[in-house]
Parts: sequence; C-alpha cells; structure tokens
Amino acid sequence: MSSPRRTAVIGLSSTATTNWASAAHLPSLTSPTGGKHFKITALCNSSTSAASSAISTYNLDTKAVAAYGDPASLAADPNVDLVLCNTRVDKHSETVLPSLLAGKDVYIEWPIASNKAQIDEVIAAAAQGGGRVAVGLQGRFAPPVVRVKELLTSGRIGKLLSSEVRAFGGTRDREILPVGLKYFAEKSVGGNPITIGFGHVIDFIQSVVGDIIPGTDNVKLQIQRPDIRVRDPQTNAIIDTIQSDVPDLLTLQGSLPESPSVKANASLIAYFLRGQPYPGDSSLSWTLTGETGSIRLTSPSGISLQADAYADPVTIAVHQFDTDEVENISWDWAERQKEVPVRARSVQHSLISLANGDETGYVSLENAARRAEQIEGWLD
Repeated sequence: MSSPRRTAVIGLSSTATTNWASAAHLPSLTSPTGGKHFKITALCNSSTSAASSAISTYNLDTKAVAAYGDPASLAADPNVDLVLCNTRVDKHSETVLPSLLAGKDVYIEWPIASNKAQIDEVIAAAAQGGGRVAVGLQGRFAPPVVRVKELLTSGRIGKLLSSEVRAFGGTRDREILPVGLKYFAEKSVGGNPITIGFGHVIDFIQSVVGDIIPGTDNVKLQIQRPDIRVRDPQTNAIIDTIQSDVPDLLTLQGSLPESPSVKANASLIAYFLRGQPYPGDSSLSWTLTGETGSIRLTSPSGISLQADAYADPVTIAVHQFDTDEVENISWDWAERQKEVPVRARSVQHSLISLANGDETGYVSLENAARRAEQIEGWLD
C-alpha cells in the first residue's frame, strides 16, 4: 500500500455553527482504516490562531500539523497532497481555488459553490491544475441506496415504470432556524434546504433510476412560510424574524431515460417539504414501481441517507404483484465503516475512494456540476 495521503482540512473549527468537519471528516481520517490512507498535515481556518485553536481542540499533533489562516498559504505547502473543504457554501470557491491551481487533489463538500459562475471558476482551476476533484454527494454510496440499485438492476421488479419520493426535512423545524443558519433563508448564499436537503435526496435517487430528461421536468415551488423566526441555541429564545426567499415546498415530475432497468417514458415524481412530517409519518418514503413488483425504502428519522438518518431503522421491502407477498430486504454497512460514527460512514467511503484513485466510489466535479446546474435550473 502507498504512503498515507498528506491531508489538509479547511473549516475544521473549534467554534463553528455546524460540525460536519469534526463529525464526518475527522473520524474518517483518524479511524484505524482512515489512518492507513490519510495523515493530517495542515488545517486552514479564517485565521492562523483559529486553526491553531482547532489543532488543540481536536488533539492533533502540534508539531506535525501546520496552521494556516488563508487558502493561498495552504496551497503553497508542499507537505499537503489532498485538501478537504468544509466551509460555508459561499466560501467554497475562494478557499479551494488556490489548491486547485496548485495541482492538489481536492474534496469539496456539496453544494460545490453558490452559483454557476463560481462553479465554472472551480472547473477551470481544476483543469489547469490537473488534480483529482471529488464532491460530497456521498448519498449515492450509502448502503441502502446501493441495495435499492442492486434490486432494480437485478430485474427483481421487471423494468421500472415510475419512482415516487416523499421527503420532509432540510432543517429540523418547518419555520425556525438557529442563528448560525440564518443564511439558509438567503438563496444567494447557495446553501439551503432545497440545494442541500432536497439536493442530496434527488441526487441519490437519480443515481439509481437515471437523470430526468431535460425539458420533461415540471417543477412547482412555493414559499409557504416567508417569515422565519431565528432562535438562539444557547438560550432557546427567539431573537429575530427574517424574510426568506428560499422555497420550502417543491414538487417535481419528469420522464426518465430508457435503460435495461427502466421502461421508456417512466416517471419520477418527487415531493419535498421543509421541516417535520405529519406525526407518525416517515421523513423519507421512496417507492419504485416496476412491471412485476415494487421496492420501497422507508427512513423514519431523516432524509439524509448520506449522514444521520439512522436513529430508527432504514428499511427496504419488495412487493411481488403476482403473489402479493412482501419481503424485507437486508442491508448493512461495510466493516470499515463501522469503525466511525454513522454520520462519517458515507464520507469515509468517498474519501478512501478518492485517495485510492477509485472513480467508482466518489462523485467527480464534472458530474456534480451537472447536478448543480439541474437544481439551479429548478430554483430559477
């Protein structure tokens, strides 16, 4: 096996509002398996002192891990091969561009950037630098999603006629945001319940059934709750009310391309509502109806199959029409994934695939850019 990739993390903060870097990326890098593939050699935050604070907070080796306060200095470090970007979405492009131009491999969390212009800059920099770039659409590789794809391509239900998904989530509450996520109500930032919450879901679904044929998609958006209350998580008090320009309801219908597993003119139908489902309903229900049967994936506790939707069991069942029997289908995590918390497991898979050069285990920048263009087109 080759030497561990010398890895830098942008956005591993000791004071961040969200903890994706510490909860998903850090365990993936430092687990027994992760340690064979990665060696953390640098952190980059908003200042050198902030990076040094994170090194101390997460008990990293102060002699082996450099602290940087700007992306250009990080990009100039010859002791870094791979850079992981975990900043807020509107900071993605400016923080990764220097490393891309320097030819380093880069992993950018989803969404890629705030808008198409920034994404185009990222693509151009990656092409100039020549490094590999992966994007954090890890849901495609979550074991329940992989299992559903195996069932469909096996012909278990014949060719697909339609696929329907109902998803409730994107934020914990339907109208309240914590103060640190106020930007979820600003479409211009690029990170919000549609691009992130629904974006991950519609990506892993299309990774199974195929991408909606452009021009056949019929989208309806609504802002049901334009007034968003802002809560201080420390005191639990409502401290502000802001206006949102981000839709909180989306309905979508489109046609799927014909394939060995999909009938011509098959439909994909999606319903997404921000916040909690009706009491007793599942956060995510995904049904694939075929010629001879149907597959249903149910996730009671969340829509993020790439992260933390597993507080209650995620189940898969197959209904055969001829016998009217329903069979529960098992699925499981890989043994190395069980070394890390649930939130880190799909991230770990994609990071190790990138480190090994296995393009089947991560989503490329070009592929993710097409998904971003699709979702941005719906929002516009």
